Amino acid sequence: MIHYPDAILKLIASFSLLPGIGRKTAERLALHLLHAPDHEAAALAADIIALKSAVRICATCFALSDQEKCRICADPSRDHGVICVVENPADMAAIEKSKVFSGSYHVLGGALSPIDGIGPDDIRLAELFGRADPGIVREIIIATRTNVEGEATAAYILDHLKSRNITITRIASGVPMGGDLQYVDPLTMQKAMEKRYGC
Repeated sequence: MIHYPDAILKLIASFSLLPGIGRKTAERLALHLLHAPDHEAAALAADIIALKSAVRICATCFALSDQEKCRICADPSRDHGVICVVENPADMAAIEKSKVFSGSYHVLGGALSPIDGIGPDDIRLAELFGRADPGIVREIIIATRTNVEGEATAAYILDHLKSRNITITRIASGVPMGGDLQYVDPLTMQKAMEKRYGC
């Protein structure tokens, strides 16, 4: 086994902490950066610092943003009478890639999971219920995942909103049971959004 200097070992260890990056990939990345021009390494470091300092959470929908309101919430051409509820920003991005939805979003920041100690107060359900004003919102589309936690979250939302004069729908065919929205291709996402059903 090659014995690298401590600086390389530390960078390999740091890369290994990233999701989907194993030891060998981390080693390749570290060695690539070692041999890359100084300006490329400096640009990468600056981008990481900028990411941490510039990105915030949208005050309305809780998506990632670099302003108080994200692009979608600030866009008057979007239909703000329709809210699509997703678990995380990656799910929102997957729906946006399909280019079939022109409403707004609400990012929960997770899903209900009693086994993991995640209850209603641990995700942004209260904020969703606060936004669900029948005078403004016509429809809420529940686009949580189709696993146990996502279904439990969808049922909880439906139970709390069914008495309001708002149409509640759930994305339907096209998204496989247990599948993550961020891995669904745009055509499948388009069909799922078009064929959503009432809860």
